[in-house]
Amino acid sequence: METDIKEKEELKHILSYYREIQNYLRTRSTIEQRRNVRRAFSLAMNAHKDMRRRSGEPYIIHPLEVALIVLKKMNLGITSVICALLHDTVEDTDYTLQDIEGLFGEEVARIIDGLTKIDEVSDTQLSVQIENFKKVLLTLSTDARAILIKIADRLHNMRTLDAMPLEKQQKIASETMYLYAPLAHRLGFYSIKSEMEDLSMKYQDPGSYHYILEKIQESKLEREAFIEDFIEPIQQKLKEKNIEAEILTRVKSVYSIWQKMNKKQIPFEEVYDLFAIRIIVEGEEEHAKSICWTVYSIVTEVYHPNIERLRDWISIPKANGYQALHTTVMSHTGKWVEVQIRSRQMDVIAENGLAAHWTYKEDGKTNYEQGVESWLAKVKQLLQNQQELSSSDLVSGMKMNLYAKEIFVFTPKGEVRTLPENSKVIDFAYDISPELGNHCIGAKINNKLAPPSQVLKTGNQVEIITSSKQKVHEEWLGLAATSKAIEHITQALLKQKGEKIAKGRNMLKEYMDEIKVDFNKVSLNKLMVFNDCEDRDELYLGIYNATIPMVKVRQCFSPYAFIFRMKNKIRPLWAFLLKLRYILSVDTLIRRRLSNNPKLLGERVSTIKQTIATCCNPIAGDSVIGVMISDDEIEVHRTNCSVAIQLMARKGDKIVKAKWRNDEKNVDFLAGVKIKGFDYKGLVNNITGVIYQDFKVNCRSMNFESSEGIFEGTIMLYIHNVDFLNKLIEKLKTIEGIKKVERITSY
Repeated sequence: METDIKEKEELKHILSYYREIQNYLRTRSTIEQRRNVRRAFSLAMNAHKDMRRRSGEPYIIHPLEVALIVLKKMNLGITSVICALLHDTVEDTDYTLQDIEGLFGEEVARIIDGLTKIDEVSDTQLSVQIENFKKVLLTLSTDARAILIKIADRLHNMRTLDAMPLEKQQKIASETMYLYAPLAHRLGFYSIKSEMEDLSMKYQDPGSYHYILEKIQESKLEREAFIEDFIEPIQQKLKEKNIEAEILTRVKSVYSIWQKMNKKQIPFEEVYDLFAIRIIVEGEEEHAKSICWTVYSIVTEVYHPNIERLRDWISIPKANGYQALHTTVMSHTGKWVEVQIRSRQMDVIAENGLAAHWTYKEDGKTNYEQGVESWLAKVKQLLQNQQELSSSDLVSGMKMNLYAKEIFVFTPKGEVRTLPENSKVIDFAYDISPELGNHCIGAKINNKLAPPSQVLKTGNQVEIITSSKQKVHEEWLGLAATSKAIEHITQALLKQKGEKIAKGRNMLKEYMDEIKVDFNKVSLNKLMVFNDCEDRDELYLGIYNATIPMVKVRQCFSPYAFIFRMKNKIRPLWAFLLKLRYILSVDTLIRRRLSNNPKLLGERVSTIKQTIATCCNPIAGDSVIGVMISDDEIEVHRTNCSVAIQLMARKGDKIVKAKWRNDEKNVDFLAGVKIKGFDYKGLVNNITGVIYQDFKVNCRSMNFESSEGIFEGTIMLYIHNVDFLNKLIEKLKTIEGIKKVERITSY
């Protein structure tokens, strides 16, 4: 009886989702289209009837939720709703793509194929997730709906992540932060991007997440009162000018507040742009720009603007089509406030991202607006050589440009080029053409000479200067900020390497002919052994670069070759021993012992070598996760380490749980503390007194500097655990003149 009641309640719950979808479609679809949605729902219900999610709820709730996200947050059409309802049927049930195509047509089948995961990959070093993400990315060049549904699918999975075990939560959250949130951002889905980031942070750094969430709630009443006072004079001015507009407020996401606090090293109370005022103007779109500028003039009449914070994305929209005016003004109470001004259509684009540019018709054809078409063209360009790119390289290339802020740079003829922020002259050159980039020696920026390394800014007019004698340099890889530039530089370097190898071979052959030695396999093998070369390419490169001088070729074929070889071996060894004498210390040995003995346990991996990651240097008490970097080694990271997040996203199937052991009480960990404040006589004594007398801590090193009354110090300590370190930091903060004490994670 109880089972029947539960089943009826569940069915009622499921049907409420379905009715919400149909009600939402009622004014934007035909009867026949809604019948197709009903058929898709019936098929999904039947396919998933005996399946439940880890949370215990019927599985069908998941595709229904995804369909609602596709409808309400992305504003997509009938085809996308059908695909959302059916997106797991081929992967998780007995239905095939052929079944789907027969029932709903080739277009729906193609999109679902793009959403179906890959079970196996040929490269065992890659995460299966990377291969799946590559597959979805490749569909973007032909039909963006697959990746939009995939984003919706991931969003709902993040909303229900509580039911998953800890290691799964870490893996999925890392993938989301590394891959999906940047993609949602690049496609213009800012609300989805923010929700994904917040949910990822909730599992990666729960302490910081809940702290900021509580602070937002605590300041709610005060914030609402301030906003009401702030917008009142603006509303009055708009009314006087007969401008119809809606004024909204938007609180920054938890993750973006956390980013600001970390970047600026400020407490929550000092985040001045905690919220933004959004003014959405009504009226004909052809007059939208002028109305927005009129509203801007009204706002800046009431409040004094920060000119440096004006962002004009109306004249030059972002690549994803985003348009708005952003300005920051000083309120009458002395607080800076960000104001965003946009038209109703601009707001629709801002909220719905890429989907707002797509008009889906019954025949499946699409219309694009210029901004999105331009961005998709760049995606296609990146994907056109997909056969040559590994999955990891493809995803890394996409990732590099997904989150980057944009700048707008002009060619000598006035053509606008969109590049990621921090792009250099060399990136601009390669953006125009590989030939121009390969021979770039510099540029004229606004008629002033600049090197290839010069960082570009919005509004720069750039003319590339080339030379036929210029060669691509390896250090350019460190300069380039765009995946396109890096790809072309890498290709050019490989080509140059091949040319050097060929020239080195010819040089060696000519010299061996000169000294009457046969140029054959036996002689070459002898030369490789004599000069410690792994292969012939290394030998030829050494000859070309003169790191293997011709005298060594002569020595190799001399009757005294053994003596020459021993002499060449002893020289660097003796130099190394002399150097080692000075750098080897007990401290070095201690650190080696510590860094290779983290005292952790993972499930079924207690016999595998475990090392502490130097990128975040976790110490006992830190929340940690293990990443299998090889079959016989686990690297231990802090769970909020940016490197760990990338590793978990790229090698999600290599994650193991890790926890600190309690049976090792006398193990110390190397930890760094950075101190900043105002200098005065006796400050150093006060600091060392806390460290040595109050806490009795051993120091590896101390470094103090003072300039113009500002004191900065770095102290490396041997610490038992994170609680002990936090207590020490809090005590140091109480010293007179000290303004900031923070832990150093990378050293």
